[in-house]
Amino acid sequence: MSSVFDEQRAALEQHEFMLGLERGRLAVTLDLLTDAFILAGQHGVYCTSSRNPNVPALDLQAVLQNLTGAKELIQSVMQELERKKTAQ
Repeated sequence: MSSVFDEQRAALEQHEFMLGLERGRLAVTLDLLTDAFILAGQHGVYCTSSRNPNVPALDLQAVLQNLTGAKELIQSVMQELERKKTAQ
């Protein structure tokens, strides 16, 4: 199994060059989370709750909630890094 650093080499190089090491890696992480979010959302179309077919199954809802939380945390770190950069 290959490393994310191998699989995402081009994206990492591009984002690290544009944004710096830390922010570039966080940006690629956000992209990966967004991709996972999309895949989970697509799965939710077929894996619905037995109680309410208009919403995803409970386990999928938990996955989507955790993905959303992870994205929010990463975005907050990127904003804090930007704030510290502009304060210097």
